[in-house]
Amino acid sequence: MDFDLTTDQRMLQKMVREIATKELEPVASEIDQSGEFPWENIKKLAKQGLLGVIVPEKYGGAGFDFISLAIAIEEISKVCATTGVIVAVNNSLAAYPIYQFGNEEQRKKWLPLLASGEKLGAIAITEPNAGSDVASMETTARLEGDYWVLNGTKRFITNGGEAGIYVVFAYTNKELQHRGISAFIVERETPGFSLGKHEDLMGIRATANCELIFEDAKIPKDNLLGEEGQGFKICMHTLDVSRIDIGAQAVGLAQGALDAAISYAKERKAFGKPLSEFEMIQSMIAEMATQIQAARLLVYYAAYCKDKGMSRFSKEASMGKWFASEAAVNATKMAVQIYGGYGYTKDYPVERFYRDAKIMELYEGTSEIQKIVIARSLLK
Repeated sequence: MDFDLTTDQRMLQKMVREIATKELEPVASEIDQSGEFPWENIKKLAKQGLLGVIVPEKYGGAGFDFISLAIAIEEISKVCATTGVIVAVNNSLAAYPIYQFGNEEQRKKWLPLLASGEKLGAIAITEPNAGSDVASMETTARLEGDYWVLNGTKRFITNGGEAGIYVVFAYTNKELQHRGISAFIVERETPGFSLGKHEDLMGIRATANCELIFEDAKIPKDNLLGEEGQGFKICMHTLDVSRIDIGAQAVGLAQGALDAAISYAKERKAFGKPLSEFEMIQSMIAEMATQIQAARLLVYYAAYCKDKGMSRFSKEASMGKWFASEAAVNATKMAVQIYGGYGYTKDYPVERFYRDAKIMELYEGTSEIQKIVIARSLLK
C-alpha cells in the first residue's frame, strides 16, 4: 500500500498552496463579508487549469485524476471554503456528468467552456419541496417537437446566480417514479429561464446561491444528457463523485482551523505561559489533528477507488464525506474555543471557518443520508 503522492500531484499541491496563500487568503474575509461572487479568484484559478482538473486534455482540461482534484480542493478550502466549493461544483457537478454521460458533440461543445472558466457550471437538483428525497422533485419536462419544455423551480443552487451552464434534473414521466427522471444541459440564455431568490447564507456566503425558475423554458432536444429516464442514475453517480470533493473541502477547512489554532496557542499567553503549554489545549489539538488525518485518508481512499475504476464507490465516498464533515465542524468549533472570546469576533478567521463548516453536514446529502448509504451498502 502506497501513501505517497506522485510527482505531478506534489507539484499540483505546491502550486495550489502558493496561489491559495498569496492570492485567495488575503481576500477571503472580505468575500465573506460582502457576499460578492469571487470572480477574480476564479479567473486566477482558471488560468492554472483548476476549473477543469478532471477534464481530459482533448476537451481543454488538465487531465488529472480525482486524487489530484481532492488535493486542489483541500488546499483552496484551507483559506477560503467559498472558493473551494465553487471550483468543486464546476469540476465534479457540471463538467464531470457532461463528460461521463454526454455524447461527443456535447463534450466538445461544453467541456472546453467549463474547463477554461469562460462559462461557470452548476447542477440543479434540490427544490423547495425536494432535498434529500430526489425522487420527490416536481420539475417536469415534456417533449414538443425539437424542444424539451421545462417547468419548475430549483433552490439552493451553488454557483446558480453566476453560472452559464446548468445540469438540470426533471421528470419526463412521473408514472415511472425515479425511473422517469431525465437530465438536461441548460444554458443561461434559454428562453423561459430566470433567476429567483438569492440566498443569504450563514457560511460560504459568496457562492451565488439562488433559485432557478423554469417557466416553459425551451431546451433543444439535443441537450438531453444521457438517455431519457437515466436522470436518477446520473444524479446518484454524480453525487458519489462530488462527495469526494466535499470531503476534501471539509478536510481543507478543518486543517485551516487547526493551523490557525496552533499558531494562536503558541502566541497567546495565560497565567504567564503560552496556551500551547496547557494540557487541555494540547488535548484539543491532538483530537483535531487525528480526526483530520483520518478524514483525509478516507476521502483520498474514495478518490483512489474512483481513479481505479471501481464500478461502485458509494460507500467509500459517503464514509469520507460524512467523517470529514463531522471532523470539520468539530475542528472549527474547538479552534474557536482555543481562541476564546477573540474566536467569536470577525477579527480572526476561525469564526468564518466555524460558520462555513456547518454546510458540510448538509449539502451533497446530509450526514444522516451518508449513514444510510453506508449501512445499505454493508447490509446488501
